[in-house]
Amino acid sequence: MGSAERLRQITDAVRAAGSVGVAELAVLTGASEMTVRRDLEALAEQGVLERYRGGARSLLLRGAEPPFALRSQEGLEVKRRIAAEVAGLIADGESVVLDSGTTCLEVARALEHRRLTVMPLSLHAVNALAGAPQVTLLVPGGRPRPGELALTGPLTAASLAALRFDTAVIGCCGVHATDGLTAYDLDDAAVKQAAIASSRRVIAVAEAAKFGRTALAHVAPATALHALVTDGAAPDDETGALTRAGVTVRKV
Repeated sequence: MGSAERLRQITDAVRAAGSVGVAELAVLTGASEMTVRRDLEALAEQGVLERYRGGARSLLLRGAEPPFALRSQEGLEVKRRIAAEVAGLIADGESVVLDSGTTCLEVARALEHRRLTVMPLSLHAVNALAGAPQVTLLVPGGRPRPGELALTGPLTAASLAALRFDTAVIGCCGVHATDGLTAYDLDDAAVKQAAIASSRRVIAVAEAAKFGRTALAHVAPATALHALVTDGAAPDDETGALTRAGVTVRKV
């Protein structure tokens, strides 16, 4: 088991139980107690849990989004395949608004050597594209969310309302054929809605684990999407329902 998978397993176990001991986590993960203690220290630094002697208790509410630093290490190969597919759907010369989130950060990296105009909606992606020689980089106003560095608030909304993009690349916390795209954070959902409203075409990105999941804040119905890029593990019933709703689904 890789370290990212082990961290996720520990996070899920502690969040589900409320608190779990080191010995129990060692049995669950197959790692040594010393390794588990190091993992707990790393998760404590990210604000996921609180350490106590012999174990840890969760600081995440059920249904809350795990920290960016933890998510950014998960499923990198899948996220990079999705990003490469998205990059192939975007033509040189396009203007693109690029949502926040870990998968969209990989899309930013996949666009680094393209001739495009790009407005990223997170400082992580702004930094990824800051030195790109052919990218015309537009930086919106707004307030960065701690950790996520996603830009939100009225300044971000005003930046989006002032422009018209060829393509919006939108991430999500949940995607459902009936409930559409959803997000954990209300301010984040509002920014996604503004990006969709300012764009001629909308491409959503979502790993398989996000299918069938509904988060708190509604972003858009499935019919707002032109295409959705996911991985091969995405459930056929959900992707089939999206296809019937008129969404072009690409599995990579």
